Amino acid sequence: MNAADWRPAASLTTLRTRARMLAAAREYFSDEGVIEVDTALLSRAAVTDIHLESVPATVAGVGPMYLHTSPEYAMKRLLAAGIGDCYQVSHVFRDGERGAQHNPEFTLIEWYRLGFDVSALMDDVEALVARVLEGLRPLARAERTTYREAVRGASGVDPMTATAAEIATALRAHGVDAPPTALDDGDALLDLLVSTVVGPRLGAPRPSFIHDYPASQAALARIRPGDFPVAERFELYLDGIELANGFHELGDAVEQRRRFEADLAHRAAVGKPPRPVDERLLAALSHGLPDCAGVALGFDRLVMAALGLDSIDQAMPFAVDRA
Repeated sequence: MNAADWRPAASLTTLRTRARMLAAAREYFSDEGVIEVDTALLSRAAVTDIHLESVPATVAGVGPMYLHTSPEYAMKRLLAAGIGDCYQVSHVFRDGERGAQHNPEFTLIEWYRLGFDVSALMDDVEALVARVLEGLRPLARAERTTYREAVRGASGVDPMTATAAEIATALRAHGVDAPPTALDDGDALLDLLVSTVVGPRLGAPRPSFIHDYPASQAALARIRPGDFPVAERFELYLDGIELANGFHELGDAVEQRRRFEADLAHRAAVGKPPRPVDERLLAALSHGLPDCAGVALGFDRLVMAALGLDSIDQAMPFAVDRA
């Protein structure tokens, strides 16, 4: 620690702009009739996704718990209970994430719209981002490209047909060495290809939506059948930065349990610890999730894009190094 560590890394001007941006987001949802909810940060369950790690916590008299990686599971329980269109501004936590665009604790704006598909939700996301960035930077209308087109255009790899070896070869051609543990994992290699080669080329000069992900990357999204089944999922990029990740939400409790169990088997295969499945979410899905689409938007990254900042630390009051 040095003598200046008590100060925020973000300037006061940035923090005041951040506050105005957050107020604009809340105004947008109010105008749209979307209500704000506030769910718990602590949960007895944890995310099973192999690409995310929950931060564990122990609560006296309760036992092992986890800080949530997203308010998604709790918000879906509210949706199943009948809350209707809702949003949340929430601090979330992801273990092991640190870098120019990553902090272990950050702010998500997450929301759900009943009766929306991914196309309608992309319209919604674009409208919110335009409202929040109004007066800060002009935005042209967003382009929409399929995942297949984006990956093939940037790397020459067809993500629907390429083998893991072909994806690894493409990564090496772009100066990226995949970790040995991922060399047989096509999805992990595709994630690396998108994060290092494809994503940084997207969203300039105008925002870019990438949609129709491979079915194997569905996570919590519905699958649309076809010659190559695709997940009804999208991501939004601006200035080469991923801002948002949205889904036409899966409402099938049996299928969701199958995916959780597949995640746990994958975690075991690569030596990661097991995580408790959210049985309350599965019970809510069994009760009945209304047809809806949902999205999580990284608010700190949106501040970066609004102000042309180089680091997420410059977009928040106190990143982990000064916490």
